[in-house]
Amino acid sequence: MFQYRTVFVSDVHLGFRGARAEEFAAFLKRVRCERLYLVGDIVDMWALRQRWTWPATHNQVLRRILKLAKRGVAITYVPGNHDESLRPYAGLDLAGIRIAKQAVHRLADGRQFLICHGDEFDLVVQNSKLLSKLGTLGYDWLVELNRIVNGARALVGLPRWSFSQTIKKKVKGACTFVSNFEGMLAEEARRRSLDGVVCGHIHEPRIHVREDGITYANCGDWIERASALVEHADGTLEIIDVEALLRDAGWTPEPSEEPEQIATEEAVDHAA
Repeated sequence: MFQYRTVFVSDVHLGFRGARAEEFAAFLKRVRCERLYLVGDIVDMWALRQRWTWPATHNQVLRRILKLAKRGVAITYVPGNHDESLRPYAGLDLAGIRIAKQAVHRLADGRQFLICHGDEFDLVVQNSKLLSKLGTLGYDWLVELNRIVNGARALVGLPRWSFSQTIKKKVKGACTFVSNFEGMLAEEARRRSLDGVVCGHIHEPRIHVREDGITYANCGDWIERASALVEHADGTLEIIDVEALLRDAGWTPEPSEEPEQIATEEAVDHAA
């Protein structure tokens, strides 16, 4: 079992073909924590509107989240831009899952962090919905292509490789955007007299203690990688590579899950 005080995950994108739902479900089955924060884009409603894709493993994720809530884990769902339809329901408790536009979390060491998805501080998302959605379509296409390439790499024993991560590292504009995004979120935390911020949105896992003392922590995602931000018993924050953790724990995909997932996707493809 993986034991933590708090777990933060974002950008699972259930409903999108590239979502690594099986690994997320396996992680939820093995994790033990007091609190779970779902930091936006857990369900990809944009993708579902374009093409309905909901494999059995995506249902399994929902079941395991509900099971954690039933066990007494305090779960807070902070919607992002891909599941923004849930924002009007902020304040409601659904089957033990509290929906909130934003939240403040107190770490075991007393530090307080703002919890938000981060799209509120993305000027492209806020000022040009069309441009944002075109960018998302391009990213989705890149992920689909990446799946094919990684499938071929797996056949010859090579590790996963990410197009988008490589592009982000080589494109100066993307680096500037990430830096500005971090700066705006840190400024918001400072404005509220908080010690840091936990977010998602840009699919870049990172913990950075800035010169001004504000800690920026990004959960990463479950498309290009399988990452989560966790808080240990003493309040220490860490980015964990869930894929590596599961591999070290001896986890392998359950054969019974794969045929159902493939059959579901093929049925959707045929219907479309």
